[in-house]
Amino acid sequence: MALGKQARTAFFAALIGAATAFAALAASPFEGTWSVKDTDGKAFDITLGADGKATSTHPKEMSGTWAEEGGAAVVKWNSGWTTKIVKDGDKFKKEAFKADGSPASTSEATKK
Repeated sequence: MALGKQARTAFFAALIGAATAFAALAASPFEGTWSVKDTDGKAFDITLGADGKATSTHPKEMSGTWAEEGGAAVVKWNSGWTTKIVKDGDKFKKEAFKADGSPASTSEATKK
């Protein structure tokens, strides 16, 4: 059964809409658990959830929210600190900033 021109147009419009909706729901490459180091060089993990929540295994209480901004995962912690995970060549790095915005530390970030 051949589709008429209007039916074909509607079909392809629906198909494009579904593909666009799927792309919007696709996971961010930053979602997941990252191994990083703190300002003292001690390893800990940062987990970035699909729901925009961030958690950490750092000994200090750390929870917050994250969003992808300008090609980086930007985490706003309940402490006022900010962490960014950014692509650095063929690797990733973690950048930590104090509550006043001053840089605190940088380390490699490895996705688990």
